[in-house]
Amino acid sequence: MAAPEESVVHGSKAPGKAEAKDLPSVDRLLRLPAVAALIETQGHRLVADEARALLESLRPRVLAAELAREALAPEALAGALEARVQARLDSRMRAVLNLTGTVIHTNLGRALLADSALQQLLAMMAGPNNLEYDLASGGRGDRDDLIEGLLCELTGAEAATVVNNNAAAVLLSIAALAAAHPGGREVIVSRGELVEIGGAFRMPDVMASAGATLVEVGTTNRTHARDYAGAINARTAMLMKVHTSNYQVQGFTASVDEATLAPIAHEHGLPLVSDLGSGALVDLAQWGLPREPMPQEMLAAGVDVVTFSGDKLLGGPQAGLIVGRRDYIQRIRKFPMKRALRMSKLPLAALEATLRLYLRPDRLTRDLPTLRLLTRPLAEIEAQAQRLQPALAQALAPHYTVAVAPMLGQIGSGSLPVERLPSAGLTVAPAGVGKRGLGTALDRLSVALRGLPLPVIGRIAEDRLWLDCRCLDQEAAFLAQLGRLSEVLKA
Repeated sequence: MAAPEESVVHGSKAPGKAEAKDLPSVDRLLRLPAVAALIETQGHRLVADEARALLESLRPRVLAAELAREALAPEALAGALEARVQARLDSRMRAVLNLTGTVIHTNLGRALLADSALQQLLAMMAGPNNLEYDLASGGRGDRDDLIEGLLCELTGAEAATVVNNNAAAVLLSIAALAAAHPGGREVIVSRGELVEIGGAFRMPDVMASAGATLVEVGTTNRTHARDYAGAINARTAMLMKVHTSNYQVQGFTASVDEATLAPIAHEHGLPLVSDLGSGALVDLAQWGLPREPMPQEMLAAGVDVVTFSGDKLLGGPQAGLIVGRRDYIQRIRKFPMKRALRMSKLPLAALEATLRLYLRPDRLTRDLPTLRLLTRPLAEIEAQAQRLQPALAQALAPHYTVAVAPMLGQIGSGSLPVERLPSAGLTVAPAGVGKRGLGTALDRLSVALRGLPLPVIGRIAEDRLWLDCRCLDQEAAFLAQLGRLSEVLKA
């Protein structure tokens, strides 16, 4: 009786093109010792499904005489099957090295969670928790209670609630407060604040989705207090300010600040709502960063409801935070849409842990990853780039040259759009390639970097690949995979 390996491939073992008779059946493939071991670890169903798919993918190539007989050898088929099974099991969401120069990168997960937030996540997910259970009374609780006290303490608000992101916070606030007005649902906003952010989130569309009627006042570059006052009528439900965090209008401009606008709204019994977008809870100027408006300042200026994000400058998980006057927050909290937008236990646990870090503001640059990266000393970044240059140059030689270069990064995710962060990193340029071949060579390198076990994400500009070191925390991991990068580029 033939051994299992011999029964897979029929006929001669001489070199040549594979034939249809060389393809084994699914059953014979599954009986290979190496495949049997794979079944033992991964289960019969998954391995059998992938074995069937593998043979079906090979059949057309065999019939077209495109496949060498060696490709159907037992060890080759077993290896191919194991690779397919592993690919099915690999996570689609993967950790990457962000060397783009953008610290809070929308496409790369935005803010990094602090160690304490990660530990809180693990602790709360490992068993039951009091998500909606009041430990004091033994009765049903409200998940907002887990973070409301912290938010009120940090911002000075009378009450607070949270939803799954800031777009939801804006939508819910408009919908709830506009619906509560007896006369109409008009919301007054300056034309210069009708923002659009990533993913086609446009303020006019949000108004329509919330069932409100947008009333534009002023012009793109200049809006005055009289514009708001003149637009108020019996149908007006609220006045709104929108922080233009992802663009800046410069030159002949005028806008109305919250302290000026609040008395106008309150004179007519209307709420003033302010969307800060990436809102910071601390003054960034103390670390030499550009200043951003803070929720506590808006509330002190008379704003009734403030919305801001949890996963941008705050440095936590994706969340939409809503703080303000107790009566307005109660309307928002009780609005039917709130349940559809509420936070789940994972981000809520991470948000609570992140907010607790702000109780020790003098430790924030150490404990909060986002702020630590934003305030990382330039000399430290330059020294890291100098350390990495020889190893990367060796891995990429002779096809590319590597140089240490000064760079300008950015905060990102719509925060402080025109400000740049002095940084340093490595630039990689193709060697011995004409102008027409530069793009192809850089794309090849970029693809190779993204294909590493820990993908490296840089940016291509000015006929070079730029690798900004500001966010490179895992220097050892970066260096450890340079040998693999070299092999890929030589293939």
